[in-house]
Amino acid sequence: MKVKLLLTGKTNSDYLKAGIDDYAKRLKHYLPFEMVIISELKNNRKMSEVQQKKKEGELIMAQINSPDFVVLLDENGSGFASVEFSEFIRKKMISGLKSMVFVIGGPYGFSDEMYKRSDFNISLSKMTFSHQMVRLIFVEQFYRAMTILKGEPYHHK
Repeated sequence: MKVKLLLTGKTNSDYLKAGIDDYAKRLKHYLPFEMVIISELKNNRKMSEVQQKKKEGELIMAQINSPDFVVLLDENGSGFASVEFSEFIRKKMISGLKSMVFVIGGPYGFSDEMYKRSDFNISLSKMTFSHQMVRLIFVEQFYRAMTILKGEPYHHK
């Protein structure tokens, strides 16, 4: 199964970039993994939140293929413990799914069209994190899930 992580805008902090790059590199040991950065909107100060979400949604949708299983990282999504998340991934892998796309949207979340297109929504926490921080948290948790599935000692119960 191929996994793609779609990100809206560049990661600004060097320490976050370093962590994200480290875990992304580690993930490639387990499966094909790529991150795609969608450019930030230009002149977005002149746009309403709804307009921004709609335009970001259009840019995101252009990176998604029809057979992709799309997961939005959304504050109202389903919550998982790390072992539960690894089980979710395992089930998708054995189902024959060819491509899974995780999406981290911009600061205002997702458009209605994105919610309609998504197959599943995941919340990483009941707390709110910046969309910059979520990137590192997600790739670490995905790496953790892969080590759990392989029985490797990274995760401690």
